[in-house]
Amino acid sequence: MTETSAQYDTPVGVLVKTTLVDFPGRVACSFFLKGCNLRCPYCYNTGLVLGGSEADYDNLVSVNTLFEHLEHRKNVLSGLVLSGGEPLLNPALPEIIKKAKTIGYKIKLDTNGTLPEQLKAIIADAETKPDFIAMDIKTSPARYAQAICPKNTKYSGNAEYFEKALAESAAVIAEMPADLREYRTVLVPGLVGRSDIAKMAELLPSDASWMFAQFQNNNCIDPAYNDLPPYIDSEIKDLVNYAQTLISGGTLR
Repeated sequence: MTETSAQYDTPVGVLVKTTLVDFPGRVACSFFLKGCNLRCPYCYNTGLVLGGSEADYDNLVSVNTLFEHLEHRKNVLSGLVLSGGEPLLNPALPEIIKKAKTIGYKIKLDTNGTLPEQLKAIIADAETKPDFIAMDIKTSPARYAQAICPKNTKYSGNAEYFEKALAESAAVIAEMPADLREYRTVLVPGLVGRSDIAKMAELLPSDASWMFAQFQNNNCIDPAYNDLPPYIDSEIKDLVNYAQTLISGGTLR
């Protein structure tokens, strides 16, 4: 049954109707919710994070549209990926998870790990607990406040907040079975080097699945990053090999 409240008719996210790569082992759909508390300079989901343009707005669909898709495709899809932006910021997230679970879907949550209290609340409730969680780790925790935090907010310059929040979120996720969680890092020159990898590794359990991805220099929130050359193959290999000396599950995706 479709929800009828006005809030569920408001466009809030981008729906990818079918994905074979976003939920390990499942044919899924992905719902990218708008809004984020970070401003990663290399982020390419500019419309979801910043919003404001008609083109971005036209790409958004409502929660009710998502529910209709889940019902229509329930015999084909088995997973729903909730991503963003930062999905934990959206007040509709618990109801989305509950509804999808009642239809029979497994839930994967993608989070940036900076909102540990919201994450704990979602996990604590059996009706909203995700079946799989992926946490993005951007750079050394101590660098978040300067490198990827929005300016003129309560978090600007507050390195202690990010160090504590990321450690709490990583620890909460580590309590899940190893095959139902992963940590992810984009290899961005200037943000992720050997020293950053060493600091990020300190957050992770020894059995972590740590997925690395190549930086793509297009449509970045900070236009300067569109001109930033990605690491070359040998540099990527060196960084991933180094990560594997710290966390054996480090892998280039």
